[in-house]
Amino acid sequence: MQRITQISGRAIPMRGNDIDTDRIIPARYLRAITFDGMEEHVFEDDRRLGSPGHNRHAFDTPAYQGASILLVNSNFGCGSSREHAPQAIRRWGIEAIVGESFAEIFFGNSAMIGMPCVTASPEDIAALMSLVERQPSTVLTLDLQAGTCDAGSVRCAISLPSKLREAFATGAWDTTGMLLDNYEEVKATAARLPYVVAP
Repeated sequence: MQRITQISGRAIPMRGNDIDTDRIIPARYLRAITFDGMEEHVFEDDRRLGSPGHNRHAFDTPAYQGASILLVNSNFGCGSSREHAPQAIRRWGIEAIVGESFAEIFFGNSAMIGMPCVTASPEDIAALMSLVERQPSTVLTLDLQAGTCDAGSVRCAISLPSKLREAFATGAWDTTGMLLDNYEEVKATAARLPYVVAP
């Protein structure tokens, strides 16, 4: 099981409220039966058109390439409940998202793949975004247990529900890993069930 207590890396600032899952991954890619290659299409339509007031989308800006933390505003991931959205973001290389608020289903789908979505105040998000826009090389460190985000001279509080924080700390979020780590118990249970053929 993978335990997640701290995440460090450079960040991508993505300004705007109510960024929905159709913008994160266009609906035409939902026909795929696996998530392989989904990262190639993350924010595809927005990236093709460009963001208002910018020459390039944040995901295409050279200074943000290789970043592993995404900074967002409020109600990120709203809209339809597609698992493809967090999968595309995670497979692009994002390990955690820091935002003002998240749509509930997006939040849950992200947790299930080990990508924590932590919240911070609008003022702190604005400060972090401004800092990263000025200094893209800034490294952010998210401490899920302490509930802090350190970014150069900026330090702010981050929040995560206590049960989810515990699940990340113990590895319990990783249900597949839990099964594999306890596979002898799985086989023993299967052997006791008359309708299961043990492997």
